[in-house]
Amino acid sequence: MGVLDNILGIHNTDNRKNFSKGGEKIIYMTAQLIKKGFTLVELLIVIAIIGVLAVVVLVAINPVEQLAKTRDSGRISSVTQLGHALQAYYTSKNALYPPVGTWGTQMTVSGELSTFPSGIAYTAYSVTACTENALPAALTTYCYDMSVANGALVYSRLESNNQNTKCSGATPQAFVAFSTADGRGGIVCGAGSALNPWAAGSQTYQ
Repeated sequence: MGVLDNILGIHNTDNRKNFSKGGEKIIYMTAQLIKKGFTLVELLIVIAIIGVLAVVVLVAINPVEQLAKTRDSGRISSVTQLGHALQAYYTSKNALYPPVGTWGTQMTVSGELSTFPSGIAYTAYSVTACTENALPAALTTYCYDMSVANGALVYSRLESNNQNTKCSGATPQAFVAFSTADGRGGIVCGAGSALNPWAAGSQTYQ
């Protein structure tokens, strides 16, 4: 009786013969499976599953949308900065807002802005920048308007689907805007490439 027999619990000749026959059969079947490997159909199924998973991951991540959201975050931050600068300008200039033609220059010359925010390119979903008194000239991103009755408004068009799906119907486009009449900024919906200053409390923020 060998060590293997002790391990497997084979203690007599008949058991050893039966085990030998069964073992040979198992070894043969295992060898056949190893030799056989994957069939072409099995490989194609695995490749198809990997392809489906890759598509699901890309849809979930959506790099184009993620980049658009990042650019929108920059626009939101800059519009908020410009809005606070407008409020400071109004206070320092005895209740006057900068004229529409030179609004960017006026806020930097007055010291309310150390430098005007850089423009942010639009590259996704065919979205284009606002156009009303738009700055900076090299890459227009931020727009401005003002009225005696409703104060000043600085705004920028938003690019990502995440923001634009908040808007629909007659006002399908998302903007980030800062209204001095409301004393706040936020996401608003509009149509076209321009917004007009609104009366305090009359705008719906998303």
